[in-house]
Amino acid sequence: MEALIDALRGAASVLVLSGSGMSAESGLPTFRGVGGLWRERRVEELASAEGFAANPQLVWTWYNERLAAHRRAQPNAGHHALARLEQALPDFTLATQNVDSLHLRAGSRNVVELHGDLRGARCTRCDARRSLAERGLPLGEIEHECGGRFRPNVVWFGESLPIHAWRTAEAAARRADVILVVGTSAVVYPAAALATGYNKNAFLAEINPEATTISGAARCVLRMPAARALPAIADALA
Repeated sequence: MEALIDALRGAASVLVLSGSGMSAESGLPTFRGVGGLWRERRVEELASAEGFAANPQLVWTWYNERLAAHRRAQPNAGHHALARLEQALPDFTLATQNVDSLHLRAGSRNVVELHGDLRGARCTRCDARRSLAERGLPLGEIEHECGGRFRPNVVWFGESLPIHAWRTAEAAARRADVILVVGTSAVVYPAAALATGYNKNAFLAEINPEATTISGAARCVLRMPAARALPAIADALA
């Protein structure tokens, strides 16, 4: 940890890549564990454009369950520590694969949501947008007046990441002096490429209780939960 703290103290630019491990520490399981639908259905039925076209009510039933879980969850100490780090560092970008908005609720501001968010929905035809109420989208309001359908504002399997978000994250990875990977297995691409694919000179660090595909490339590996490691790091930089 001391090596990582020293690297952060001398860094002009920092990129953090976060994944579902951070949300799990707030009581949110990975999306495969939310509700019973995931265990009973194939991924293509719930998180793909094809599945949505075939059964939009099934897809929205599942996403409404996820949204309810997100709203009940609270940012943990790791989320709050990252918000503190953003205030302490001159150039800080937080790229997240999570769609639960917990980073924003903890106070982080320069957040790049690589996989979208569950705060809203968009029309498949005209791209009209609407925010989601606490209970999500009523199943009777899926159809839009233009002839399209409202879908969750998330990236589904087989879809490209939002181009502006991706370019912002790429630029942050290229200029980073420190790249910190927190709570992600680093197997979902292209997001995982931000860790090792753009900047071989950055100080690469990982916070994860378990080994991942990037562990061997990291110069610092902390085998501990983010909610424990990140506050200690933020305290040292305060």
